[in-house]
Amino acid sequence: MEVRLTSDQEALVRQAIESGRLHRAEDAVEEALLLWEERERKRAEFLATLDDAKVSLARGEGRNITQQAHDSALRASLRLRQMYSALQPSKTQSLYSR
Repeated sequence: MEVRLTSDQEALVRQAIESGRLHRAEDAVEEALLLWEERERKRAEFLATLDDAKVSLARGEGRNITQQAHDSALRASLRLRQMYSALQPSKTQSLYSR
């Protein structure tokens, strides 16, 4: 497999090697893959939990909730979305800015 880096990515890898953070360029690819695997594992866990919740609701196991509980759940949902979004690297975000 061949991996092509942008010039900015190559500079980042060179800088990491020069600073001693990495020993070789392949270490950067390995680290990136480990981070990706972790993110995908968390994503799969989240989706499995969501599927479990949908099945539970389909079985009628849901509950009526108060407006206060609804608002609290909405706030928690928004926090989870923010946390999940933070796990998603932007195209310009480097490994070192996380």
